[in-house]
Amino acid sequence: MAQFDASNHLADAGNMASQSTSSTQTSHSGGASADTVSTTTQTTSHVQHSVATGTVHTDTTESGTDPFTRAVRDAGVMVGAVEGLGLAVSGGSPEVASVVDSTSNKPTHGKQQSLSLPAVPLAQYDEDIDSPNASSIFPNPHAGKPDNTPTAAANFQLPDYVRLILTAQVYDVAMESPLQKAHNLSTRIGNTVLLKREDLQPVFSFKLRGAYNRMHQLSEEEKQKGVIACSAGNHAQGVALAAQKMGIQATIVMPTVTPPIKWRNVQRLGAQVVLHGNDFDEAKAECARLAKERGYINIPPYDDPYVIAGQGTVGLEIMRQSGPKIDAIFICIGGGGLAAGVASYVKRIFPHVKIIGVETHDAAAMTRSLKAGERVMLSQVGLFADGAAVKVVGEETFRVCKELVDETVLVSTDEICAGIKDVFEDTRSVVEPAGALGLAGVKKYVQEKGCKGMTFVAVTSGANMNFDRLRFVAERAELGENREALITVIIPERPGSFMDLYKAISPRAVSEFSYRYGDPSEAHIFMSFVVNDREKELGEIFKELDSKGMRAMDASRNEMAKAHARYLVGGRKEVANERLFRFSFPERPGALSHFLSTLRHPLWNVSLFHYRNYGGDVSRVLAGVQVPPETTHEFEKFLKDLRYPYVEETDNLVYQQFLR
Repeated sequence: MAQFDASNHLADAGNMASQSTSSTQTSHSGGASADTVSTTTQTTSHVQHSVATGTVHTDTTESGTDPFTRAVRDAGVMVGAVEGLGLAVSGGSPEVASVVDSTSNKPTHGKQQSLSLPAVPLAQYDEDIDSPNASSIFPNPHAGKPDNTPTAAANFQLPDYVRLILTAQVYDVAMESPLQKAHNLSTRIGNTVLLKREDLQPVFSFKLRGAYNRMHQLSEEEKQKGVIACSAGNHAQGVALAAQKMGIQATIVMPTVTPPIKWRNVQRLGAQVVLHGNDFDEAKAECARLAKERGYINIPPYDDPYVIAGQGTVGLEIMRQSGPKIDAIFICIGGGGLAAGVASYVKRIFPHVKIIGVETHDAAAMTRSLKAGERVMLSQVGLFADGAAVKVVGEETFRVCKELVDETVLVSTDEICAGIKDVFEDTRSVVEPAGALGLAGVKKYVQEKGCKGMTFVAVTSGANMNFDRLRFVAERAELGENREALITVIIPERPGSFMDLYKAISPRAVSEFSYRYGDPSEAHIFMSFVVNDREKELGEIFKELDSKGMRAMDASRNEMAKAHARYLVGGRKEVANERLFRFSFPERPGALSHFLSTLRHPLWNVSLFHYRNYGGDVSRVLAGVQVPPETTHEFEKFLKDLRYPYVEETDNLVYQQFLR
């Protein structure tokens, strides 16, 4: 694995951090000499995560090195916030803490007292931040302001992340990933785009950095107990590889709906895989139970100072490889560990470099939290970019991002698909949806800001892609690039109308055309075609179609039209009391049969149904249901009890014009 000496970077950090961070940094004193970094490991503290009470307590009567106490001693670190299994966390001094029995809340040994902090309130925040014409860029109103939120003991220093990053242990398992110019994309958008290739790591994701650094802090006693994690993705593989390298027993809890390719990869790395529950929440509860019952040490996915520091080595490498001339770094945000880690190093050493987080419109937990000024919980999240789909960000990661992340950018599923294609065209590599978030964010930022001649870094965070999903990516990439338009057209049902429509589109290449006779007076058509500038060209096309008595509508951003209606060309049908819904449910053997049996009910009739497997963990269904008005109340309760995410599409114009 690639190695480098952190001592020069520690010297640089010390010299440069002593300058005012409010001034713009223009040079990097690389090559300065310094004493070799060393870290004392003779501590006598142990951390126990109390699952029942949601607290962390330390015991000074046992030997070993736990990450929090070591950080307090060596780097001036407060006992920070950790949310591995959804735990709220307590802060405190190692001199006044003890192991507490989670059922009785009484100290098990030692003379210290337990210190607990209340969990941060998680407000429901479902306000739609995406109006049709709104910007997708959200400046962080709190950036650069010290955080005074009372989520940690006020008398203790916050983690010294620069030091923790410079002394992080990651290169036994991780490599220093290359920073590679995306030549084709750079030329196309008029800005230099550099890809930080974390998708090339041994487990095809950055996650092994934080997992290994966290596990490297375990005492010998803790190592003997074994570690546990709950994950259906990249964190699971990172923990498994780290445990294999260190000779530690690892248990990974995953939902039963996890595709075999994922859990088999974890198993191949030597971890014991426990498949439990139909969703992540049930798997997480089982993980907490096993950790408590068997004494396993939980390895959290993001909300831990040493996990954050491990991920922060990505930022250290970027600045070492690029120097201070870059303008912004675009980072995918899920729980926030990568963004918090990179920001902690970069903003301390090179404060002029912007840190911009990227999320999807349907999983914007950090964007909403920064807007609200506190962590907020989403009622549901979109799962296309499953590696970054969380309902609530971490407590410590939010504290860091609130102060250091400059802006966030929201992108669509189609824009992610376009980003995957862009990475492929420049590298011949296929990244996962979350891995393309950073690049999609760069393109959205340039589009809305009109930037030229700047230098941006996008972290390609992972490449654990399901092969079956590539079909969907290929279908949506051109739409996401604004190089394809999907429209609906209503034309007079008379000879010559088709040719008039074609002439209005020509010479553009038509990629799809769907029509079925159903009305003697007018024809309803779905079609897609290649464009160079969708907004401009559609305006011209629609004007010409209107002059010929044809009514057209842009369906390029209509999810129901793109995922379902374009495939339903059997004609319109007037169905009494019909309501239309889009459902999502876990993709697993027998799932479709179970969904159909669930919909069976004596009061209602299924009048339309479209299902398509897109190769992901979640299936999408469009269903029409006849609901007599007198049963509306019972039907609403029925929908709630289904426990499947859904969107009602009864008022969707495409449905109104083409399906009824």
